[in-house]
Amino acid sequence: MSFSDPAPPALPTILVVDDDRLNRTALAELLQEDHRILLARDGESALAQLEKTDVDLVLLDVSMPGMDGFEVLARLRESERTMSVPVIFITGKTEEAEEERGLLLGAADYVNKPIRGAVVRARVRAHLALSRQRKELESYARQDGLTGIANRRALDEATERAIAQVRRSGEPLGVAIFDVDCFKQYNDFYGHAAGDDVLRHVAAQLVHVARRKGDLVARYGGEEFSILMPGCVDFAPVLEHARQLIASAAIPHERSIVGPVLTISGGGVLSRVDGSTTPRSLFEAADKMLYEAKTAGRNQVRLLKKLDEP
Repeated sequence: MSFSDPAPPALPTILVVDDDRLNRTALAELLQEDHRILLARDGESALAQLEKTDVDLVLLDVSMPGMDGFEVLARLRESERTMSVPVIFITGKTEEAEEERGLLLGAADYVNKPIRGAVVRARVRAHLALSRQRKELESYARQDGLTGIANRRALDEATERAIAQVRRSGEPLGVAIFDVDCFKQYNDFYGHAAGDDVLRHVAAQLVHVARRKGDLVARYGGEEFSILMPGCVDFAPVLEHARQLIASAAIPHERSIVGPVLTISGGGVLSRVDGSTTPRSLFEAADKMLYEAKTAGRNQVRLLKKLDEP
């Protein structure tokens, strides 16, 4: 049996913004061996590229006609998409007040003209490393340590964004909570290691159910999981499919009051949103449906539809 070599890691992407073509070319040639380089000749085209392309670092000229570097940086810091992208200013000015202004706006560093190749490479390398570490820490802060899916913090943030998204589009938003039936009894009988395996299995199966762009599966807490599906118009089959996936795995559960295998119960709400809609109101509605499913015997799902125009 032969194994293919793992794909090499993607090169960091750097956007070079300078109205001087010679400066853009010099910086691109200096960094192109170890980085993917994008070029922009003014602030407007830089912002347009950043709206559609993920960039790891921006090298930004301060003095440009039209929108100068300070205005570009201020615009970057206003956007959720670009607010944390590190920016290194490229400048021919040496005034302390100018440098202070840029740092207060959120610039990561300054490089003075004329460009010195070794200095640019060293600072680019340092700030890319810091950016990579920050992204890793942010990822860990939003990831459930046991299952690898999103945690409650990530779910809350994603729900806020989803509410804003469907409020603009007029589409409904689906929110669901699932609970592993008789999980305490499973843990007590099979042991906590087996219980952890079950939680990882349930998480993996739910990820297969919510696979569209914008969908999210998260650990809600303990043995509870949540699915978030903005723009979903037919949520009931999704919930039932999730339930069937877990039951069909036929994981033995000798202490369940439901049956001989592991099962889940689910409650959801499919709702249009208005100004009064909050993550809390959606999850409270889903939790009530979950309670109905559990009191009706477990291993089933319940869905509340609130699709009247707000």
